[in-house]
Amino acid sequence: MSTIKRSGLTYEDKVVLITGGSKGIGSGCAKVFIDAGSNVVICARNEEPGMQLSKELTLKGSGECLFQVCDVSQPDEIVELINFTVNHFGRIDCLINNAGFHPPHKVIDSFTESDLEQVWRANFVSQFVACKYALPYLRKTKGSIINMGSLVAQIGQEGATTYCATKGAISSFTKSLAIEEAPNNVRVNAVLPGNILSDSRVQFEQSSSEGAEIGKWVDSTQPIGRSGTNEETGQVCLFLASDASSYITGTEVIVSGGSELGYGTKYPLKFI
Repeated sequence: MSTIKRSGLTYEDKVVLITGGSKGIGSGCAKVFIDAGSNVVICARNEEPGMQLSKELTLKGSGECLFQVCDVSQPDEIVELINFTVNHFGRIDCLINNAGFHPPHKVIDSFTESDLEQVWRANFVSQFVACKYALPYLRKTKGSIINMGSLVAQIGQEGATTYCATKGAISSFTKSLAIEEAPNNVRVNAVLPGNILSDSRVQFEQSSSEGAEIGKWVDSTQPIGRSGTNEETGQVCLFLASDASSYITGTEVIVSGGSELGYGTKYPLKFI
């Protein structure tokens, strides 16, 4: 269980659509928004964990959490997800484009064009499609879009040329869309997480003594001495969705614990 303090912000009776919401940062966002009084729709490709989380959050919070199976690499399924949300709740106030994946680390010589196309569709095209088809509803509510980027969009990462390219595209897309939608009172921002204690990282650290040692070492490279949590990232999204950030659009918010600060290479580990 998370021990972070609640922000005190509310988002009562609003409708929030979160892609990739069944685990990781997406689940952290869902928990935070349910706690803030929102109705939430989450999606993922795997039904069981998504259904379980939606039931748990509905029982816990004042709002309702629904789950819909959706492969965000398929545009038609994204459209179905948006229609499902509107048909059930009648509106969309906030879209959080969180779904995506990080492929295995490889040098560029080992990546194929197909590898690039796969991560491009999942990480970037999915966000473009979700924004395009959710915007007619977000304009009505004067809502907010939050695109999940990554710190590596700014600092790069060894063995991750394809992934970093998609996250860089998200940053540029966010700024351009913010300009377009400002006259419609729709705010568009991006969140750039750094080292977050994700589900996959927890599993890795628990899998072996080596994994546990690497986890401790990663924490030691953070100026504040630890990695972030899924819920802490969700709290930043809540701030960006709420009226507390009513004068913020086209901005990238780094959630990294300051890991990018300082000179020199911090990572003696080789990814490739």
